[in-house]
Amino acid sequence: MSAIARADKANWPYIFIALAVALNFSGLFVPVIGPDGTLYASIAKTMALHNDFVNLFAYGADWLDKPHFPFWITALSFEIFGISTWSYKLPGILFMLMGSWYTYLFAKALYTKEVALWAVLILLTSQHIILSNNDVRAEPYLTGLIIAAVYHIYRAYTRNSFWQLLLGSLFTACAIMTKGMFALVPIGGAIAGHLAITRQWRALFNLRWLLAAVFVLIFILPEIYCLYVQFDAQPQKVVFGQTHVSGIKFFFWDSQFGRFFNTGPIKGHGDPSFFIHTTLWAFLPWSLILFAAIYRFIKTGVKDVKSHEWYCINGAMLTFLLFSASKFQLPHYLNIVFPFFAIITAQYVIGLKTPKTITLVRNVQLGLVLVLLLVIGVLHFYFRPSQFNWHIGFTVAVWLLLLVIVPGNFTATDFREMAYRTLIASFVVNLYLNLAFYPSLLKYQSGSEAAMWINRNNPEKLPVVQLHENNSHPMDFYIAQPIVTIYPDKPVELPKPPFLFYGNADGIKTFTDRGMTAQPVAQFQHYWISRLKPQFLNYKNRPQVLDTMQVVLIR
Repeated sequence: MSAIARADKANWPYIFIALAVALNFSGLFVPVIGPDGTLYASIAKTMALHNDFVNLFAYGADWLDKPHFPFWITALSFEIFGISTWSYKLPGILFMLMGSWYTYLFAKALYTKEVALWAVLILLTSQHIILSNNDVRAEPYLTGLIIAAVYHIYRAYTRNSFWQLLLGSLFTACAIMTKGMFALVPIGGAIAGHLAITRQWRALFNLRWLLAAVFVLIFILPEIYCLYVQFDAQPQKVVFGQTHVSGIKFFFWDSQFGRFFNTGPIKGHGDPSFFIHTTLWAFLPWSLILFAAIYRFIKTGVKDVKSHEWYCINGAMLTFLLFSASKFQLPHYLNIVFPFFAIITAQYVIGLKTPKTITLVRNVQLGLVLVLLLVIGVLHFYFRPSQFNWHIGFTVAVWLLLLVIVPGNFTATDFREMAYRTLIASFVVNLYLNLAFYPSLLKYQSGSEAAMWINRNNPEKLPVVQLHENNSHPMDFYIAQPIVTIYPDKPVELPKPPFLFYGNADGIKTFTDRGMTAQPVAQFQHYWISRLKPQFLNYKNRPQVLDTMQVVLIR
């Protein structure tokens, strides 16, 4: 191979990183998915519209669940760019991209530049990262903040730098103000775990960590202040069906340890194997390599502990084990350790040397790629996305062509042949999902569809009313005017007719039973799209599981 050809191929990772960044923006304009995404968007919308960055409101009442940081950032985005789908998703994606930059810096500091580049590529093409940059909640923020905190604290330790410690503490505090005290687990687990395993006791018990704790406490004071003002200073408020609820106590204990031990107001049901099978699909197309990488790392690491870095394995596995023991589990919880997973996977892939091992991994990944392409083909055949057009078909076809051409530039015993094939398969899958599948799927989220219809067809700005049980969050976020929501346990003053009502037949009947008339003006098909089932995905059976929602004029 000529020097020029080698130089060209050396630049390929940079090109594919740029393309992977674009891939993660491909869902920017897809409507926000309910219920959680639209709930968070509605809370930030209320914050921005009322210019109230202290109180959190949802369901027509004070809301005590998640900390403030993502809502502050999203509300600022709304104030700068206006309230829209893309201005809601943009800050989360940017925080995730910040996390990819810190993944690069951390991997480069621990290993080599090549490992760092591939760690970024693996991270940005892992399935649940791309999904979370479409269905934005707290995880993109948290993923970026945690790896940033780990990197700066690592630099504070290795360089004995005050400013690095300060930055690490700031990112740690922001992570805590995003998800709560459990954000300390991957951060503390990575740093303390490495120092403990390598027996660096003086560094582990250094006074700098007390200083970091003081900084973190100072930096989370805005969160504590907001919780005090909204809840602790007003004990008469009814939260979780009771008065005298401390927001500060909930933040430090109930929201985290209460969920872990299942003793808090929000409960769940845990399965110790949940995150094992979640990782299998969430870290696709790299999950099988990840399992091999973890096994290989531990097998070789225990033989020569001090010559290995233990930051990534500790940050990932301690968090993984803690989440597995928890009674409250959701797939997106695992995103925060994906930067560690990406680094572990990258160092393993680049470390593949023997032709036998490379061939084995190559064949496994080739089989996986074929399965992924088959799944997309079957999904397309049965789902029949309404938003699929020739532009999307051409884009997917180009990437399918690259799937053949790019790996062909490397020999079968070069890890890059397997790695680029795996990488490009992720592009094919997720471009199809973000450009065709999800836009078509969101047509069945009737709340957002109805809200956008009302925005276009209500020039007189008639009042709008909805029932809470009719999946109200998408309507809350997308409606461009105040909306009255009827809750079953709260009195509400209805606007004087005429007004528009969004709901199902039972909801409409509550008005006609009062002697009012209901004139249908628009009709929408509805499905709970966050709970997909085979009957819905099959276009032939889909009509049998769809509900009908209407916008009616009440007089």
